[in-house]
Amino acid sequence: VELVESGGGLVQPGGSLKLSCTASGFDFSEYNLGWYRQAPGKQLELVAHENTGGTTTLGDSVKGRFTISRDNTKNTVYLQMNSLKPEDTAVYSCHVAGTRVWGQGTQVTVYS
Repeated sequence: VELVESGGGLVQPGGSLKLSCTASGFDFSEYNLGWYRQAPGKQLELVAHENTGGTTTLGDSVKGRFTISRDNTKNTVYLQMNSLKPEDTAVYSCHVAGTRVWGQGTQVTVYS
């Protein structure tokens, strides 16, 4: 069972990034999925969540800017991040809800 994130990097304020999280070793379509982030010195924060029915939830700080989506045929969940701000700088990780399965994390840095 493994989750592998990709797509992080450096971006200027106002820019966009798309993160991907690809799963292997389990039936991806049966689980709710989430993206979390943690900035240095701050608590882990839920960024976005999508259930198996396609219903999505976004954290207040990213509403209107981020979108979560999933492609069960590719065992992949995405996080489209637009209008990025310096306060979005963090390590972003995907998680299979209700399990201890986490990705390794990918760094997103928004700098002026």
